[in-house]
Amino acid sequence: MVYLWSIVLVILNSAWLGLVVFGLPGNWLIVISTCLFAWWRLGNSVFSIYTLVAILVLAVLGELAEFTAGMIGARKSGASWSGSIAALFGAVTGAVFGTFLIPIPLLGTLLGACCGAGLCVWAMEFSRGKKAEHSLRYAVGAGLGEFFGIISKFALGIIIWFIVAVAAFWP
Repeated sequence: MVYLWSIVLVILNSAWLGLVVFGLPGNWLIVISTCLFAWWRLGNSVFSIYTLVAILVLAVLGELAEFTAGMIGARKSGASWSGSIAALFGAVTGAVFGTFLIPIPLLGTLLGACCGAGLCVWAMEFSRGKKAEHSLRYAVGAGLGEFFGIISKFALGIIIWFIVAVAAFWP
């Protein structure tokens, strides 16, 4: 019976993984559902504490990668500190608006986050008196950074999913 419930957990975690691309906390939902499953099946020792700690650490790393990527991309391209902070705000706002304004699954959220980060950096730097071409370069850096942050978080989500899937059936 444990294997049947493990299959259900892996399927549920697959759905949670799909949420990551939408900017939702899919990695955290994988961690929470796996920890709840481990607690529920404590007598069966399905997951070790090391497995649970490993997926928790990977989820934290995924959040850090996504949260700071646009900011790092803006800074690497030469944007000011305030422009980098604007990238954080723009990525979150853009992801929300992109989901609704570009009704293509996954693509709308991803484009929205990247464009939002870039647009906010451009607006911040241009309003501070930077030339348009410099502001545009900073904006592109922020947008690319955000893109790689989302991809990094998703890649870490795949690793988390794989660890849970293997550990659920490994004797």
